[in-house]
Amino acid sequence: MKIATKTSIAITTRRTFGRISFDILDSLDTRLLYERYLLNFTNKDYSAVKVLFINLYKLYKIDGYWYNFVMDLFDLQNNAERLAPLAERMRPSTIDEFLGQGRIVGEGSLLRRAISADRLGSCIFYGPPGTGKTTLANIIAESTNANFVKLNAVTSGVADAKKVIEEAKDLLRIYGKRTYLLLDECHRWNKAQSDSVLAAIEQGYIIFIGSTTENPYVSMTRAIVSRCRIFAFSRLSEDDVKRGLERALSDKDKGLGNMNLQVAPDALAHIAWASGGDMRTALNALELACLTTHADDDGVIRVDRDVAEQSVQQKALSVTEDMYYDMISAFIKSMRGSDSSAALYWAERLLEAGCDPMLIARRIMIHACEDVGLADPNAIVVAQSCVSAFEKIGLPEGKIPLAEGIIYVSEAPKSNQVVEALALADNAVKTVKRESVPLYLRDPNFKGKDDAVSGYKYPHNYGGWVEQQYLPDELKDAKFYYPTDNGFEKTIKERQSQRKPQKDK
Repeated sequence: MKIATKTSIAITTRRTFGRISFDILDSLDTRLLYERYLLNFTNKDYSAVKVLFINLYKLYKIDGYWYNFVMDLFDLQNNAERLAPLAERMRPSTIDEFLGQGRIVGEGSLLRRAISADRLGSCIFYGPPGTGKTTLANIIAESTNANFVKLNAVTSGVADAKKVIEEAKDLLRIYGKRTYLLLDECHRWNKAQSDSVLAAIEQGYIIFIGSTTENPYVSMTRAIVSRCRIFAFSRLSEDDVKRGLERALSDKDKGLGNMNLQVAPDALAHIAWASGGDMRTALNALELACLTTHADDDGVIRVDRDVAEQSVQQKALSVTEDMYYDMISAFIKSMRGSDSSAALYWAERLLEAGCDPMLIARRIMIHACEDVGLADPNAIVVAQSCVSAFEKIGLPEGKIPLAEGIIYVSEAPKSNQVVEALALADNAVKTVKRESVPLYLRDPNFKGKDDAVSGYKYPHNYGGWVEQQYLPDELKDAKFYYPTDNGFEKTIKERQSQRKPQKDK
């Protein structure tokens, strides 16, 4: 329970009305705080104290953020936090409590060093739900000495952004204090809204931290993305999710540690698996399981696998973990081996066992590129159409387009030369440290070049193709893509032979 003291009220009052002139602040501090507050608090008339601050809010038109700050103070029973969902209560408050994303915030990582030094620049966190994007943004806000403002892109607009920027300018000029703008669901801002903060980001008035589940390179304007460092979050591992669940079960302040619980290990493991790397989903499922299960005669609330399965709303796998991964492997290799019957069987077996159907869908698209490739360029088109149809239809009818995609990819001619070409190109990039673009391929419009750009042969002037070196001199004889005789790649191979008969022989 929160205990309001004279000191806490004084600190809150100064924070809340800090933008009022010092004469008024002193008056408030002396007359309103020590006289009215002490009188009302002594009489336990908390509502009168609250009304006092509401009237001051209306009189001096303090912004909503500080108004909410004051209202939190009078939540003496701590209702807002006590009644919040478990996932919200268990948000880590320090970088050491943060789970997962070791590549991004692990010891010695760039982001962790920047947070520790309080020198983080504008950045965007994107990735699946429940992976810690908003949590990390909150940790940054709490650990910095700068001012921070939180907005949600769904409910905020240009006017809100301009207000934040004006206040940020005043804080930086007068007090030398920086401002972080934390924008949740940042992909929902349109071009006008995004452009409204560009100048402030460039001039350093605000440090922008956005969080989104959408790929910012696709869903956000290029102007704001180019001014931010992008950090891609990945789904949490089952071990990370399980650690988060165990922490919630043992935490007596924010978690379920005060309940007389007994959660079966296989129930905990199932929630961790079925959450799909989403910590929010896992914690909400655990809370639902614990709060809706009646205690036994001995007063113990026992959560078993059946309860966990109902709470997470996903059927438990009717196979062992090893067999689950073996069946995924069998499904993958059946498609690669052009056995559509086997691929359909293993896909259906996985779905019946409780496998996420999107795993099947993703594998269809991957194999359309990895194992079919240009032997049948339509494979990825068909695969993507089938997956899109499944997403719109859902189960059970959605199995039909999935089956169509599986059969098409399985029966299509096979070639992995796209993957092989990519590997060779990647190796070349990592091997050649210094390369130069041939002079005749350089941009002739770029000013300041020492040499005149000339000698480029425009292929259409030569019937569509002309012999010409496009690779740097260090790789001039390199070749990455070797088409096979399978499917459409045979046509590609013939075209290559017609274009460069001497070089390919």
